[in-house]
Amino acid sequence: MSTDISKINPATPYHQLTEALTVVGGGTSRQFHTGEWRTSTPLFIVENCKQCLLCTPTCPDSCIPVVEGKRQEFELDYCKGCGICANVCPFSAIEMKEGF
Repeated sequence: MSTDISKINPATPYHQLTEALTVVGGGTSRQFHTGEWRTSTPLFIVENCKQCLLCTPTCPDSCIPVVEGKRQEFELDYCKGCGICANVCPFSAIEMKEGF
């Protein structure tokens, strides 16, 4: 079975899902707003940020955009609230808050 993942949504019947929920199409994560799963939300404290960009490569969901070498606000549509970014920030520029 090889179902195109771009056609899968919350209303898809179980028999039309991919085998073992295998991802068979690449580059489709933007279609799913996985931030809905979040229980903790990162808060970006701009005045503490030194633009070291250590947080950016550690984010497993690429939720920390960089524009012209400057870190931007979180893309919360995709952030799952894991807190890895807050753990690596040496300047306390990211704080995790409970809830959305």
